[in-house]
Amino acid sequence: MHQYYFTEEHDLFRESLKAFLEKEVIPNIDKWEEERRTPRSIYKRFGEMGYLGLYYPEKYGGMGLDTFFGVVYAEEMMKVNSGGFNTAIGAHAGLALKHLNAEGNEAQKQKYLVPGIKGEIIGALAITEPSGGSDVASLRTRAVKKGGHYIVNGSKTFISNGVYSDFIIAAVRTGGEGAKGVSLLIIDREMPGVSAHKLKKLGWHASDTGEIHFDEVKVPVENLLGEEGRGFAYIMQHFISERLDMALIGVCNAQMAIDYALKYTAEREAFGRSINKFQALRHRLAQLSAETMMNRAFVYSLYKRHEDGDYIVKEAAMAKLVATQLSDKVCYECMRMFGGYGYMEDYPMARLLRDSQLGTIGGGTSEILCEIISKIMIDSKAYKAAV
Repeated sequence: MHQYYFTEEHDLFRESLKAFLEKEVIPNIDKWEEERRTPRSIYKRFGEMGYLGLYYPEKYGGMGLDTFFGVVYAEEMMKVNSGGFNTAIGAHAGLALKHLNAEGNEAQKQKYLVPGIKGEIIGALAITEPSGGSDVASLRTRAVKKGGHYIVNGSKTFISNGVYSDFIIAAVRTGGEGAKGVSLLIIDREMPGVSAHKLKKLGWHASDTGEIHFDEVKVPVENLLGEEGRGFAYIMQHFISERLDMALIGVCNAQMAIDYALKYTAEREAFGRSINKFQALRHRLAQLSAETMMNRAFVYSLYKRHEDGDYIVKEAAMAKLVATQLSDKVCYECMRMFGGYGYMEDYPMARLLRDSQLGTIGGGTSEILCEIISKIMIDSKAYKAAV
């Protein structure tokens, strides 16, 4: 399967990235997990290496690489075994900067995208609200235009980089009810009326997840991202790539759990032999490995279709639905193979199991994904690209 999607250039990039992570990141992960944040300095190091701009145009400081460089990047990042660290970097490079690159005008790209790719400033995407997350069309944060500004009032919650980011791309209501009233605004952290506090989480400890409040925030009209009233369409369009990425993360979580279990069961002895000689464990590992490989092949094929321009709303939803559920199952089963040690923080399975749990929630819950798939299959609903 590898040869169908990856070239020698991809392989060289993988080795370079792996060496960088082993030197700059892995020795610090436990500290960052304890501190409950990813330091600003590592964003700059990622920016210096070009890792924050893999997909983005060279004229803005990006590398303009193909989709499978991003796949390589995600796979190696997952081996760090810190969903929080991955999220902190990914929410900036893969969410905030993606919207800027796709919908931003030239002035916005120069002000936010260029320094964002360098890692000099950090971005966040704020959609979910305390009153609901999956129903984007019903969001309540309101932006009322007065003269040359929008006056923004409302709250966002569960926002990755919600506390320490420098700018926020916020989904707001500029019009009437429903999807057509939603727009995107770039809100600078330093604007008066913006406040945030950090939320305590079960996992993803190395990222700052926050609740953000907007109280009479004056946002210049030139900070409107894209066209007014088109925010919902922009968000839905980018959900495809986000869901593919989360599907890949699910597959990588599962494979990492299997790799940990293979190593442990080869070393652990019971009743005079290594426990990987017991049929119950051998067959379970074989079953989980087969399911993980099948999911990886499906996800790879969807990345190729997405790169080719297919608008794969249904397929991306299917991939995230199944792969994130698989991740939870595999992490749980492999944790149990460690016995009591699997429950100990000194072993990697505890963090992996915790961090996996968010997969079936973020980027669209499993229930929402099932409804999207049902609408397409049963109700013949057609989703159209924003552009």
